[in-house]
Amino acid sequence: MTINIDEINRKYGHSPQQLIEWALGLEKPAICTTNFRPYEAVILHMVTQVRPDIPVIWMDNGYNTEATYRFADEVTKLLNLNLTIYLPKRSRAHREALEGPVPDINDSRHAAFTEEVKLEPFARALRETAPQVWLTALRASDTAERAQMQPVSINPDGLIKVAPLLYWSSQEMYAYLTAHQLPDNVDYYDPTKGEEKRECGLHLSH
Repeated sequence: MTINIDEINRKYGHSPQQLIEWALGLEKPAICTTNFRPYEAVILHMVTQVRPDIPVIWMDNGYNTEATYRFADEVTKLLNLNLTIYLPKRSRAHREALEGPVPDINDSRHAAFTEEVKLEPFARALRETAPQVWLTALRASDTAERAQMQPVSINPDGLIKVAPLLYWSSQEMYAYLTAHQLPDNVDYYDPTKGEEKRECGLHLSH
């Protein structure tokens, strides 16, 4: 089946629920990734309303805040998520014993750090789950790179990448959480980004 990306983006790009229904209606193996950052319960709730047992993938880098781990546990139980956690091949303690704390974004070692704690675990998740559809909560307001993306795109390897919430504002995200009485995480840290508006690399690699 040939997918007309431009038509789908015009038709559903500003309608997250409809876009999710379209994506999962393709009847292709699908995953939803999460990092349990602020507002993340929105995508997880929307997706599981359509497909309760969809595989949810979390690349836990080992550097999350205590609040993030508590939030992840709460949302997983609340929505009965079919969650699989992918960890780096080395523990945080192992890595830090040999190489010290998280390297600064200007440190030449930062790229290798990002590869180890985020990109390699995600590549492993893709190999093991072999999805044809990938649902993600990225938003245009996150970074300059994401502002250039479309809600639906097809990666070079044929993976259909779907970002239903790309155009939603923080106000819309908050309103959805409130309307559905969903919890939120307000204490989040991503060591691979270093700066709030900096791209971590995962969405540039895939």
